[in-house]
Amino acid sequence: MIASIPRYASLLLLLIASPAFAEAPKEQPNILWIITDDHRADSLEVYNRATTGKSESPLGYVSSPNIDKLASEGVLFTRAYCNSPACGPSRASMHTGRYPFRNGKYGWEATHQEADFTRPAFAQSLRDAGYGTAIIGKRHYSIRTPEQRPGGTQQAVFDYEMDFVRDLERNGVGDLHSTGAYGLVDSILLRKDATETIFYPDGRVKKYVLTKADRELSAEEEAIKRGVEEEFDILRAYTRINTGLILGGVNPQPAGKTTDANIVREFKSHLANAGKTYKTQWGKEVSGADADKPLFVNLGFHLPHTPVLPPKEFRERFRERKYKLPEFDTSELSALPPQLVEIYNESKTDRMKPEEKLQAIRDYYAFCAYGDALVGEAVESFKAYCEANDREYLIVFTVGDHGWHLGEQGTMAKFGPWRQSIEDAAIVVSSDKQNYPPGTVCNEMVEFVDFAPTMMAAGGIDVSDAQYDYLDGTDLAQVVADPEANRRDYILGEMNLVCGHRAYLRTDDFAFSMRTRDRRKVGAAPFLNDDIRWALTCEAKHAHLALYDLRNDPLERRNVAYDLDYLPLAEWFRQKLGNIVLGDGRIECDWTQPNSYSLSNFAGGADDKKIDMPAEIVPSGKPFAMRTPPNR
Repeated sequence: MIASIPRYASLLLLLIASPAFAEAPKEQPNILWIITDDHRADSLEVYNRATTGKSESPLGYVSSPNIDKLASEGVLFTRAYCNSPACGPSRASMHTGRYPFRNGKYGWEATHQEADFTRPAFAQSLRDAGYGTAIIGKRHYSIRTPEQRPGGTQQAVFDYEMDFVRDLERNGVGDLHSTGAYGLVDSILLRKDATETIFYPDGRVKKYVLTKADRELSAEEEAIKRGVEEEFDILRAYTRINTGLILGGVNPQPAGKTTDANIVREFKSHLANAGKTYKTQWGKEVSGADADKPLFVNLGFHLPHTPVLPPKEFRERFRERKYKLPEFDTSELSALPPQLVEIYNESKTDRMKPEEKLQAIRDYYAFCAYGDALVGEAVESFKAYCEANDREYLIVFTVGDHGWHLGEQGTMAKFGPWRQSIEDAAIVVSSDKQNYPPGTVCNEMVEFVDFAPTMMAAGGIDVSDAQYDYLDGTDLAQVVADPEANRRDYILGEMNLVCGHRAYLRTDDFAFSMRTRDRRKVGAAPFLNDDIRWALTCEAKHAHLALYDLRNDPLERRNVAYDLDYLPLAEWFRQKLGNIVLGDGRIECDWTQPNSYSLSNFAGGADDKKIDMPAEIVPSGKPFAMRTPPNR
């Protein structure tokens, strides 16, 4: 029997037996990698049943019959952690198979492969192994191609790329298309002119102003915007970073006609037109899949990312559902370091009415339910393609490039080191049932950097070869086959968005995070890895430490990093995490130049996957009460 440490002491999950090492597949399978965006694992009934024994989430009703079916065909990983809680750096870590501190991408930097520390994205490795490759939908992996960087020498990452913004929305195929209300300049958010465009089912298009950089909207502009908001019951965020972001509403298009439905339509066309050319929905002539080669496709959904606009058919199913609003009190902010307070301030919900918070939760889960239908449609099309071409398959479903808060920590966003931002789930299914036995639940901690070696190994690449030592992850088939031998004691991550550089480390019992650099700017020569030990040697208060004792505070509502009893433990975590992300292969790169970077390796080997702090510095797990504000 494969055994996995239960996440909750009261929950016993039996895993299906499998051999320690399955035989190599007879052929290279077709591989489908699905990624959703801002997708909470608790929107899946199968995940909730595996972790709590109930189909509903801790907040209330969810629906996911198609994804539940997919999970029943393979392995559900209930503790899959992203390595950066934002789209760009998270996807870059997945595509490269490397932690952000080792691939040098911490935020929205546009990277390239001209620096000599870079290695191929795993799609490029699969292509070298004989695969035809495609990415369809949301890309955001941020590796510039030669066309984008004249004179560059790197090979394009995928053979075929279709982006939902560039190719669909900008060509009039979609539902509601937004431009950003803010732009990032030297890590500082600056207000921009912004517009939104509505695509109606009858072909009408309405474009209107959302914000202006240098003035308030005119009365006429405001009236048009308000009219659209009333027409589609739009709920907007109001904080600076989220200004204008749509947290709820009804989609202008019916189910089957939305932006994400059009992504699936393009995916199905790519498969249906294998070996020939065809025209896309916007009239461009392109080539279909090469059926003579094994196929790797990254299918990127945009949902349930903002704008959260489920089609009416799905929204109606959730309209009257009752939900529990997450608990939060502003008194919790008193124990947070400035970086985490800044994340709160940029995405807080304190000015939202209870009914608005309820709408946001209902519409979010309704949008997830709609995504479930589209995932089911895509999976069935892929299986049919594999059957028609007599080829085995592997399906990897990354449930969200990171998570999303629905009021936890008082926010509706991502970007934080808390569980709702970084913990998700994954599903791996294979037509070869030995490696991924149907109905298996794995509760081991796994990381998003594991997806690259998983798909490379399935494609016939020996990831144990020394040339792939740069990969930070583990083939998930090995985790399933021998969880004890492949167990890690912690997960890692880092980013530089919203509040500046911050890294996190999480174990079964503790969640720790810290500020890692004394600046907010992204890498720029000559200031790369300068004063790199600052976060390890400065006063602890300047490192903005946060420590949560998950044994008695699983919702992460009380930061104990500066509590007297926890000071030694917090310092131990500071040194452990800091030595890893600052001194074990850290890269800071000036991406505006072809080969300008610095490697910091003063603590090489610190990332040993082991947590072995002295027992005497660990306080007892005795529960403590939340501080209650006066007059409550």
